[in-house]
This record gives sequence, structure tokens and C-alpha cells, in this order.
Amino acid sequence: MPWVEPEPRPSPEQKPKLTKQYSATGPENRESEGNQPPLGPLASPRPPETPGPPALERDDAPLPEEETPEPRAICRHRHRCHTDCLEAPLSRAFQWLGWQVGAHPWIFLLASLMLTAALSTGFLYLPKGKEEDLEEQYTPVGGPAKAERRFVQGHFTTDDSYRFSASRRSTEANFASLLVVSYSDSLLDPATFAEVSKLDGAVQDLRVALEDGSQIQYQQVCARNRTLCVHPNPLLHAWQVDKTLNLSSISFPIYHHGGHPLYLTGFFGGRILGGSLGMGHLLLRAKAMRLLYYLKTEDPEDRVQSKQWLTHFLDQFTNITNTLALKKIEVVHFTSLSRQLEFQATSKTMIPVFHLAHVPIILFAVASCFRFDRIRNKMCVAAFGVISAFLAVVSGFGLLLHIGVPCVIIVANSPFLILSVGVDNMFIMISTWHKTRLADDIPERMSNVYSKVAVSITITTITNILAFYTGVMSSFRQQVFLPQPKRK
Repeated sequence: MPWVEPEPRPSPEQKPKLTKQYSATGPENRESEGNQPPLGPLASPRPPETPGPPALERDDAPLPEEETPEPRAICRHRHRCHTDCLEAPLSRAFQWLGWQVGAHPWIFLLASLMLTAALSTGFLYLPKGKEEDLEEQYTPVGGPAKAERRFVQGHFTTDDSYRFSASRRSTEANFASLLVVSYSDSLLDPATFAEVSKLDGAVQDLRVALEDGSQIQYQQVCARNRTLCVHPNPLLHAWQVDKTLNLSSISFPIYHHGGHPLYLTGFFGGRILGGSLGMGHLLLRAKAMRLLYYLKTEDPEDRVQSKQWLTHFLDQFTNITNTLALKKIEVVHFTSLSRQLEFQATSKTMIPVFHLAHVPIILFAVASCFRFDRIRNKMCVAAFGVISAFLAVVSGFGLLLHIGVPCVIIVANSPFLILSVGVDNMFIMISTWHKTRLADDIPERMSNVYSKVAVSITITTITNILAFYTGVMSSFRQQVFLPQPKRK
């Protein structure tokens, strides 16, 4: 029997390694003895090796692999954190509400109509014919300019009813301004001044006929300097008093006439100045002239009469220019009411256009719910959804008017936005309704719809409220939706 060399035993410091005979998978991969190569006939048997002392480990020898313990299940049951503490009760509440709506639809329909009818009575408090204060609505409420003006009014009082001075006023006075432009190179000639004087006389002769038979004349509402009305143009008044006044020897900006200085700054435009003349320069040419008619604004009664006279002036101005048949000058006008009247005219022309924009939204909302299947066709539901948004607008505006919120013209555009939000929620509810089972009854389907979409609609509505509520913190009154006391 041939001699086989015995395998060396591993030292106690080393870990036995697997050889080809012992694989990691088990004894089935061990090579059988018959597969070993036979020893040749000439091969001499090797002498047995005596086991010596265990060999020391070298520095480059691989370190023994440590067995890692298998992970143990420390905690099999973990405590879950419930994040639906708000969603779950809301969903159950809306599920109950949806069931009630589906079970008793007529009660909710009639209750909504009665609530809208009751709140719509707030439109009786809607002011009609009230003039809007542009300064109050389109300027900051607590602006530094208003605080400085209150300081000036408190420490530097003026009596404009007796000694009017436009440069000393801290607020804008009622006025009518005429800008006269000459067709020639200059209006500093007697013929042109004669036409301007005729225009001035026609303006001062205007009278407003009231319903009680009385009249408002210009002399009643004009701002006065002592006992006389403030002259619309100092040089024109000097020429009207003295027709022999030499208009070619006028000094600018200060002209001395009859021992009194006349300040011409702001009354002539397109000027060409010559050499020095006294305290100013010689006024060679002037292309345009301005006439300013200041009116009383101190007392509330005078303010109302001044606005009535200005309104009559605006109505009759075209007739005045046509009657005078002016040939040497062209006249344009501007008053303290022009901006306000322009805003009112814009609101009357633009707001109907916004109302027409509701028609495409309503048609799109109704037509998008059309289906060829009669069961899935929801055009009537979409129409009632639009009506519901309209009832919400009426109820909301009526409630705000009941609690005393002032209404400004810019709020008339908000129904367009409210309708858009209402139509969006309607689409979500109709889409969820299509996903319910047709075999279920109406209350159950309504409860399913409300439980799934009402929570999300409520959350988005709250975010919209918070977004719009930022308007309350705005410094501009036309963006404020809560009643606030007016500052004086």
C-alpha cells in the first residue's frame, strides 16, 4: 500500500483553513480519494516528517477572521407616530355631514337660500353716489407725509377764508385751471389778452341753478384775499385794470405794478427772457398762460358748493369755448375733480368688462362636465356649482356690509376671483363623485365624497384666508377688508 504524506496540523494560534478537500459548502464538495492522482511506479515514498514546533506567525500573514454575531431582534414592535390626529376627526365629521346632505338635501338647499336672502339685505347699506377720497384710499394710512401735515396744521394755522395763499396750504384746495396757448409765437399782445379776458369773464359769470331756485355764483365760492377774489392771473388782472399797460416791458419773475410786486412764476410758459430789468429779466415772449381759479374748501358747506360749481364748470366748458369762438388761443382745462372723475369713469367702463369675463368661466365649467353617458353627465351639477359660488359672493358681501366694512370700487373685481376658487373646488368634488360606486345609495356616496375631498378643500381654503388676510396689515386702505376708523 503506498504511503501518503500526512497533512500538517494547524497550530493553536492559527485558524484552520479550508482546502480543496473541505469546502465551505459541506462534505459533498469534498474530493473523493479515487480522484487523487495516483503515484507513479517510480515514485519513491516520502519519509514521514516529524512534527516540529509550531511555526511563528509572520508579519505578512493574514489576520484571523473574527466571526460576527448574528443581529438579534432587539425590538420587534415599534410604536408608530400617528400624524392624522387632525385629518381623521375632520374626515369623520365631513363624512357625517355628507351623509346628512345626501339624506336631507332639501333642508340644506332651503337653508342656504334663506341664509343668502337674509345676508343680501346688507346691500341696502351700500352707499350710492358717494364720492371716493383718492388720498384716503390710495395713500398709506400711517405715512410720514400725513404725520408731518398734521404737525403743520396743528402748529401753523391759517385762515384761508380771509387771506388765501396757495403756497401756505397743507392740503389740496378745490380749483379750476385753464391753460391758454397762443397760435402765434407770443401772447404778449393786447389782442390776445382781450380774448383771454373774455374767457375769464365767461368763467366767472357761471351760475349753478339749484333745485330750490337759488344759484351758486363764482363770487360766493371763490377763495378770497381780504374782500376780493384771488385773481386767476396777476398780470391779466393788471391789464384788465389798465388797458394801456405796456406788455413788452414786463419783467420776470417779479413785476412791479402800481407799487405792488406781482409774482409771475408758474403763470407763463414757453418763456424767452431778455436782458436784466430791475430784479428780474425782460420777458420777451410767452407761448402759454395759466389761469387758476381757487375755491373755498375750509367749511363743509363751502366745500360742497365749490364742488357743485366745478361740476357745472366741467359741463359748460365746451359750450363756453364754442360761444366765444376763440381765434387766437387754444384752451385746455383741468380741475381738482378731474382725477376723481377719471377714476369713476374708468370704473364704470372697466367693471362691466370684468363682469363679461364671468361668462367664459361659467360656460367652460358647465361644458367641461358634459359626458355622452347620461349617468356620468354632470352639466346640471356644474351649473348648480356656479350658482352656489354666486350665492357665496352675495352672502359674503352682504355680511361685510352688515358689520360696517367700507366698500371701495376696487373690491368689485373680487367676485371674479371668488368664482374661480369655487369652480375649482366644484371640479374636485365632481371628479371624486365619479370614483364612487354606482350601486351605493346617495347618502353613502355623498359621505365618501365629503370624507375624501372636504378635508383638502378646507385646508386650501384656510391657506387662502391667511393669504388674503395679509391685506389687513397693508398700509393702503383699498386693500383692507376690516372696518377701521378714519383718521383725520
